[in-house]
Amino acid sequence: MNDDQVRARVYDVTMRSGKPPLVAEMVAHFGVSAAEVAESLQRLATGRVLVVREEVVMAAPFSAVATPFVVDSGGVSYFANCIWDALGIPAILQRDAEIRTSCGDCGTGMTVHVENGVAHGDGVIHFAIPARQWWNDIVFT
Repeated sequence: MNDDQVRARVYDVTMRSGKPPLVAEMVAHFGVSAAEVAESLQRLATGRVLVVREEVVMAAPFSAVATPFVVDSGGVSYFANCIWDALGIPAILQRDAEIRTSCGDCGTGMTVHVENGVAHGDGVIHFAIPARQWWNDIVFT
């Protein structure tokens, strides 16, 4: 097992199921120790490929935890970390999608449809901080 295989497994499982595999699932899949999986995940996190807090929290554009950005595509529901990532999910899946979220200011529900790679919906996308600062604290950005 190498880091590329771990990364591929995380994305394969996430894209099929909507959430990243647990460390225990990767241990069973690869037939290695939890320490070996954890070391690989840490190297991937250091390289900003994944965000890891004992388990995979983010495999951008996917979130392992519930967020206000829900993407439905191909019969699977995914959580995204932000609207940017929500738009990235149909791009990485190469499928149409419906994104459900709400206005960060007033809470009004919003829906964006992505069809043939084009986003359709009303509203404005707003980023509270510049992209260059996202990794200063990527979990809470």
